[in-house]
Amino acid sequence: MDLASSVDRVGPPLLRTLLRRLGDPPIRFSLWGVAEVVAEGRAPLATIALHDRRALALFLADPEYQFGELFVAGRLTVEGDLVGALRLAFGAPKRAGPAARLLDELRRLGPHDRAHARSSAHHHYDVGNEFYKLWLDERMIYTCAYFASPDDGLEEAQVAKLEHVCRKLALRRGELVFEAGAGWGALALHMARYHGVRVRAWNVSREQVLYARERAEKEGLAGRVEFIEDDYRNVHGRCDAFVSVGMLEHVGPECYRALGGVISRVLTPEGRGLVHSIGRARAGRLNRWTERRVFPGAHAPTLREMMEIFEPNGLAVLDVENLRRHYALTARHWLARFRAARPAIEALVGPERTRTWELYLAGTTASFEAATIELFQVVFNRVGADRVPWSRAHLYTGEAPALGPPAGWGPGDCAASAGGDAEIRRVARADGSGDARVPVPAT
Repeated sequence: MDLASSVDRVGPPLLRTLLRRLGDPPIRFSLWGVAEVVAEGRAPLATIALHDRRALALFLADPEYQFGELFVAGRLTVEGDLVGALRLAFGAPKRAGPAARLLDELRRLGPHDRAHARSSAHHHYDVGNEFYKLWLDERMIYTCAYFASPDDGLEEAQVAKLEHVCRKLALRRGELVFEAGAGWGALALHMARYHGVRVRAWNVSREQVLYARERAEKEGLAGRVEFIEDDYRNVHGRCDAFVSVGMLEHVGPECYRALGGVISRVLTPEGRGLVHSIGRARAGRLNRWTERRVFPGAHAPTLREMMEIFEPNGLAVLDVENLRRHYALTARHWLARFRAARPAIEALVGPERTRTWELYLAGTTASFEAATIELFQVVFNRVGADRVPWSRAHLYTGEAPALGPPAGWGPGDCAASAGGDAEIRRVARADGSGDARVPVPAT
């Protein structure tokens, strides 16, 4: 029996089996325009069209990987809600057998040395600044935004994210901040301009570093912000605060302890830091197609895995926030902007790369909406350091946090203030513009 006859005979039953394993989602399969397979009794949310028999054979052999390969090649198309279809697939129960678990372990063993880090950055970030300008916000921020309201626009939400990070770091005028993985420089420039700090930022992407240096010159901040084209392992000196937003995904779990060692080496005794990373609620790997075609060697860690940064290196976690819903909305904005700019994008990078990135952005949106992936912000300082905010109020009021306990504070002070009204302590504003009266509840 030839391939065509075999595919025509077994293809539809295997697709029905696949739909049943996915929980009978409202998805229709169209087979080169002459046959259809659809979950019974449900109006389809989307139609997945396979345009030739060999495409169906490849898809059935490895749906997770070949969906992306065939989509990029134009041999599989999706009519209707692409994000919704992916969300249904990602949210379906997974049955990982021994072979799948072994494959995950083999993929985990890939190198994350300096050469790999530079190669991965070149693959993803050096597509070209003109490409990213077509669909990112005006500051070129390619990490999760922070939406005070779901109705906020992307530009506003990205600025809010920068400020949210700065408030979590409790920055004070004149401090020195080290940033690892600085993107196109938006956070470093924001910290310098609005919080009066000096910044040294390391990044292995040449395109991003050159762009960030140009921005610093244009904005008159070149004397306060230094962008260094180098690996995080070569960070040196001493700093008051350490921050990394969107770099940990590329570090590799076998290097987390080394990253923590770098942070511990450079952070002052009262220093503090923040790591912002895509993550997972339980251990696993990224989608194979995404990892190979878009993010080579990327890994989304669990909080347990992230603790390898902190626990072995004398660093104490102060606060953890999960911004998963914010990233889902961020990715929705990116996808809409990408699609609006599609003609210009296709003219710049070609149809196959355009389809690659459309699928990647749709898959990112679906993953966060299906809650199969998370976004963690972890704030930390040295074990024993005690300049810790009394509450989270400063994150939302903009006032400088009341750090304590104050010098000389002891048990007698607690007794004297017990039962009294809230004490009013005078602290400097984060921007150094004056004093603010911040209430500190009585102990």
